Amino acid sequence: MNQKKRRLYRNRYLFLMMLPALVLLIVYRYIPMAGLVIAFKKFSFAKGIFGSDWVGLDNFIFLFTKHPQFLQLVWNTLAINLLKLMFYFPVPVILALLLNELKSARLKKWIQTTIYLPHFVSWVVFGSIIIQFLMPSTGIVNAIIKMFGGEPIFFLAEPKYFRGIVVITEIIKSAGWGTILYLAALTSINPELYEAASIDGASRWQKMRFVTLPGISGTIVVLLLLEIGRMMDVGFEQIYVLANTQVYLVGDVLSTYIYRIGVGQAQFSITTAIGLFQSVVGLILIASANFTCKKLFDKNLW
Repeated sequence: MNQKKRRLYRNRYLFLMMLPALVLLIVYRYIPMAGLVIAFKKFSFAKGIFGSDWVGLDNFIFLFTKHPQFLQLVWNTLAINLLKLMFYFPVPVILALLLNELKSARLKKWIQTTIYLPHFVSWVVFGSIIIQFLMPSTGIVNAIIKMFGGEPIFFLAEPKYFRGIVVITEIIKSAGWGTILYLAALTSINPELYEAASIDGASRWQKMRFVTLPGISGTIVVLLLLEIGRMMDVGFEQIYVLANTQVYLVGDVLSTYIYRIGVGQAQFSITTAIGLFQSVVGLILIASANFTCKKLFDKNLW
């Protein structure tokens, strides 16, 4: 038995544990890829996926040249994701660094529990709470505005506020869960590094800057690359719950549009073409970002 076979045999139980996840990946991710052929056909239920008429690149040509909303949808998707990248992504890192500096273990656990609980609430419930908070007549936010003599604002019907609301609600709901990932990464930092820094007279700020941040930089880069790879895919549930026709100009994104015309109007060829476009652009973005990080910081996904 050669070395590779011995290693496989030694880790046989780990591979066995991995098998269900691998099966799910193949069944729900790889097998459905056969359906991408719909993007190059005029899909008909009667003829089926492989029996429908070929149209080549006509669906893509329609999207880029004749579709009245496609470019606006792409811009809305990118704009919201760029705002999330700028304002949401640093928040879990900052929270993890601050929690790591707390001396009271009880207070640290209480804050951790408080900030990551919203992650387990569905967007339907969480979004409904946000809508009630922002209602012009009965919402808490507008009650405070009126208390200071201001006029009530229908925030979710004003396009200029919508993207900000999306980013803020994403921070409230998901930042706590992201913080856990960085706190887990912090446990891998050798405590002797902090001791050596203390001996050298480093302050808490200097320890955070020169020991803690470099210690979790690998995790930061990996999560950043994954976020960049999802630039063309805004979370469907959040936008679907919060958006309405009044803010479609700035808030309608590719995922919600695919749902409306795919499920609502049965335009499966167009929606498949949009989905393929999203995947290709996401692959290009994550590959480019990975190459850049590898060259500049010597950190990468593969």
